Amino acid sequence: MKKVTQILVFSSLFISMLLVHVRTSAQNIKPDADNAGLTLPKGFAALKVADNLGRTRHIVVNKQGAIYAKLERLDNGKGILVLKDTDGDGRAEAKTSFGNYTGTGIAIKGNYLYAASNKEVFKYALNENGDIVDENAAATIVTGLVDKGQHNSKSITLDNAGNIYVNVGAPSNSCQEKDRTKGSMGMMPCPILDSAGGIWQFKVDQLNQSYSSGVRYATGLRNVVGLDWNNQLNQLFVTQHGRDMLNNLFPDLYDTTVSAELPSETMYAIKKGDNAGWPYIYYDHVKGKKMMAPEYGGDGVKTVDDKYINPAMAFPAHMAPNGLLFYTGNQFPARYKNGAFIAFHGSWNRSPLPQEGYYVVFVPYENGKPTGKWEVFADGFSGKSVVKNPRDAQHRPCGLAEGPDGSLYISDDVKGTIYRIMYQK
Repeated sequence: MKKVTQILVFSSLFISMLLVHVRTSAQNIKPDADNAGLTLPKGFAALKVADNLGRTRHIVVNKQGAIYAKLERLDNGKGILVLKDTDGDGRAEAKTSFGNYTGTGIAIKGNYLYAASNKEVFKYALNENGDIVDENAAATIVTGLVDKGQHNSKSITLDNAGNIYVNVGAPSNSCQEKDRTKGSMGMMPCPILDSAGGIWQFKVDQLNQSYSSGVRYATGLRNVVGLDWNNQLNQLFVTQHGRDMLNNLFPDLYDTTVSAELPSETMYAIKKGDNAGWPYIYYDHVKGKKMMAPEYGGDGVKTVDDKYINPAMAFPAHMAPNGLLFYTGNQFPARYKNGAFIAFHGSWNRSPLPQEGYYVVFVPYENGKPTGKWEVFADGFSGKSVVKNPRDAQHRPCGLAEGPDGSLYISDDVKGTIYRIMYQK
């Protein structure tokens, strides 16, 4: 019993020392004087780790603090950047690149880095320093995914049982017979759902998998750019981009103001076999109900039954939730532990209302469920108090990552800025 007590005391001391080290590492890094142009909660500070990188999409940080960033456009023929802080000031002085493909998805699990093009998923072995063993030795684990230009980015996340989850966005707005055409009705059943509009599950230790060897884990999801595995709940969570153009396509049923606010952007807690309902329904966060889509007989009033899952959280329309991260670090105050950060890329079609989004929000969680309303955590990316034209936004949040010390990293795919947010109070 004495030995067990000694072990417990030693473990407690070790954890306490580790937490002190984590907080100290962030305390020792000097933030930008203007917090990188961001507005943050009291006690938080920010700096620009790197700038002008190109269209940086999703990012991941290894145990040594190096950043891997996926690019939407090639940089000198390469699609993955590696950024390293060589002098300990929190900023990346060294930049290298590899991979001859563009895309969005990137993740690290164990001793492998996973990266996705718009058609395939690859994995690279990592050495003990968190570096790629051989940049030219990518193993193809998934191939042949649908890429028809619209909603074609492949976001990824991994569980703890050897599976990888891949979003395959629907190359359509609402599965109309003529896409985005006024008055065109929806195809029934929607043929797109056979190979898109959902999440597919594959094995990480098998090569050259295709649709036939994977599992359609969830369906009825128009386009999921943000997804993360919640380790506390051992469950997949995703954020969906809702459909567009209610007023443009059905002006007799929806006025411009309704079309600007609806349908909701949604976050779902996903289990195998779930159906979120696209294209047959959309979610209305004002009414708190699932509504029948106009292409399938809806009129803004008709609701649907419980055949389709409810969202865990809903947000105003068209804000484009591009990044999702459940925070597991110890640097931030306790209320952030196991809560969700969401990066909203920003809207393009909320006229006549101002555009919305262009910020990172926080959703507090407790016992696996949201405990309150979502709140804006980091704002100021756009550089505008009111965004009327999306092209005016100076920066647009896209990817999220957690550093080994618990710092939050955010990518921007306009100017290619990487931000680091720390708690220093």
